Amino acid sequence: MGAGQSISQSHTPTRGLHVLRVTPSSPAFHSNIEPFFDFVVGFEGDSLSAENAIDASELEKIVESHENRTLNLLVWNSKSQLTRVVPITPSRVWSQQQFSPNDAQKSASTSQPSLLGLSMRLCQPETASDNVWHVLDVIEGSPAESAGLVPMGDWILGWSGGILGAENDFYDLVEAHVDKPLRVYVYSYDFDTLREVVLIPNRHWGGEGLLGCVFGFGLLHRIPAQPEDRVPGTIPPELQEQGDEYGSQDLFVPADVSVDENQHNHGHLADWQHQQRGQWNHESVPGNAQVAIQANNANFNHHHAHTLENAENSSFQ
Repeated sequence: MGAGQSISQSHTPTRGLHVLRVTPSSPAFHSNIEPFFDFVVGFEGDSLSAENAIDASELEKIVESHENRTLNLLVWNSKSQLTRVVPITPSRVWSQQQFSPNDAQKSASTSQPSLLGLSMRLCQPETASDNVWHVLDVIEGSPAESAGLVPMGDWILGWSGGILGAENDFYDLVEAHVDKPLRVYVYSYDFDTLREVVLIPNRHWGGEGLLGCVFGFGLLHRIPAQPEDRVPGTIPPELQEQGDEYGSQDLFVPADVSVDENQHNHGHLADWQHQQRGQWNHESVPGNAQVAIQANNANFNHHHAHTLENAENSSFQ
């Protein structure tokens, strides 16, 4: 994979296309673009304005006009806090190699393959970088320990159904997966790698909480910047798009919508959240204290590590 040239940038772009998945063998795959941490903020020749407000429609036209020609994308990385130039050659040829002749013919008759092989969403990079959960402590014998979570070195970035938009989303997600496998994507700062971890929240593992893990969320628990010369680590196969997505003619896939295989679970979560909304709120207390689910209390402090406890004093940590 090739590496791009870094460009000094003193502040975080206000808008960008957040990379969530990269298709194997695609132009993006061979350009060292990294899921979760990379944001496409423009292209060379389109000088970054003070607002860094990327125009997705314009970029889509530029990509299409550069089919089989090199295009230099401007990509901001949340770990290094730098923007780099990423040379990429938009092409549809790579996707044809993923199909059998019959499949390729069928796909060509219905839609055009992706030119880049990226799944992205338009968002504010600074806000997106906030939505991570720092693993601060793991209790011995807990579901978190069984899943291999590492205290202080791991951050939870998202789950198999997509990203999480707010702090409470993760706790709601865990509550909705009691005694069910929950696939989350975990970043290791020590090894600079992204991996899939399967958690099984439960109340019968022998201790308090559903996970037996203390999390930190907020400004003080962001992922620290990596050294500028550090090469991005591995990408789990689950974040490399497979199958029918090769045939999509859309350049920018609405990646904040859950993938097909998780639509049922995602819908179940939405129904569960709808039923619970208005009944429970989270209340945090200073330090690494517990966060209780209590009725009629909307105060929440985002800058403390915390655990989660239900109304029956059976905590999820």
